[in-house]
Amino acid sequence: MSFPQNKKIYFLSDFHLGAPNFSASLERERLIVQFLEEIKSTAAEVFLVGDMFDFWYEYRQVVPKGFVRLLGKLAEFTDAGIPLHFFVGNHDMWMRDYFQKELTIPVYFEPKEFERNGKNFLIGHGDGLGPGDHGYKRLKKVFRNPVSKWLFGILPPVMGMGLANYMSRRSRAQTGATEETFLGEDKEWLIIYCKEKQKHKNYDFFVFGHRHLPIDFRLEKGKYINLGDWIRYFTYAEFDGNEMILKSYKDNGHKIIRNY
Repeated sequence: MSFPQNKKIYFLSDFHLGAPNFSASLERERLIVQFLEEIKSTAAEVFLVGDMFDFWYEYRQVVPKGFVRLLGKLAEFTDAGIPLHFFVGNHDMWMRDYFQKELTIPVYFEPKEFERNGKNFLIGHGDGLGPGDHGYKRLKKVFRNPVSKWLFGILPPVMGMGLANYMSRRSRAQTGATEETFLGEDKEWLIIYCKEKQKHKNYDFFVFGHRHLPIDFRLEKGKYINLGDWIRYFTYAEFDGNEMILKSYKDNGHKIIRNY
């Protein structure tokens, strides 16, 4: 991809729309749409790095109701020729083909490499990467299994969506405290993962979500960016063709973890 002059690539993740309730989600959705409208004139490309929804399941002919403001804005971007990319997260992994067909947005289920303006990126949601968390990794394999997806699909939607929303709330309650604390370079599993990947190929930027803590961290080679979220931090990253920086849309820049 040739990099247009005076344009930027934007990266966002972890909107968790639908949580914790309708009114809070709607307020957050409107803020995200406002942000997207503001960057539209400068966006060369936008990467949405997972957990856009607190839960998403595509039945063969049905998708969850709601989120029309965001989906409409995404359609507006692609109709204007601005490429979008979506990486599934652990909360919205059960995508089918709605985004590809309706919004012309490619959907990725694993981390993927990109090259932009001579810089190498490795981008993914971040769940299940690095050492530890073996229980979740086993659970992820179960959830990603086509049989599990089919079995959930035969539940009546009112039962299936109710169960999914309960599990999402429980997951957030269990991880809330740890998400707010930087564990240190030697214990942050995604930093460990990035260092391991650098042994095999040189990457300029690693971009992940999932962690919910905004981290802008220089490695010995390259940089690790965790995009934070749009619940507490309202953070996003932008790439100007040479450098990548993590910012906050709501003056929370002082809460970003940096090592420079």
